[in-house]
Amino acid sequence: MEKATSSQEMIFEKPLPERSALRRAIDEHYRADETRCIRRLLDLLEIDSDARSRIQARARTLVEAVRARAKGGLDAFLHEYGLSTQEGVMLMCIAEALLRIPDDETQEALIRDKISAANWDRHLGHSDSVFVN
Repeated sequence: MEKATSSQEMIFEKPLPERSALRRAIDEHYRADETRCIRRLLDLLEIDSDARSRIQARARTLVEAVRARAKGGLDAFLHEYGLSTQEGVMLMCIAEALLRIPDDETQEALIRDKISAANWDRHLGHSDSVFVN
């Protein structure tokens, strides 16, 4: 009777080395739910409530500092046309649709149709950014 050969033996001259424990752990978490993994890791940390409060306060300070400096460009645009506005949702839908439309003519027609339906005037002057206005 002939010995069955594995696909590894057919491709490689020598069998692949056994995976390390770390590599197996990484493989087990491939495409894992990120939120669940982070919560599990946070539960393993032994941080008292005072330390957690200091960490949260420091993180908040850092985020506020970044937001204070980001007054122009894309940040200003996203701030003005967030997903809480009709125009922001519409822009997001247009962007997503444009990824799927192969020809320029159809893209132009979609943009003309969707852009004309929004109330852009209510956003004028809300930002120092020319890009936003």
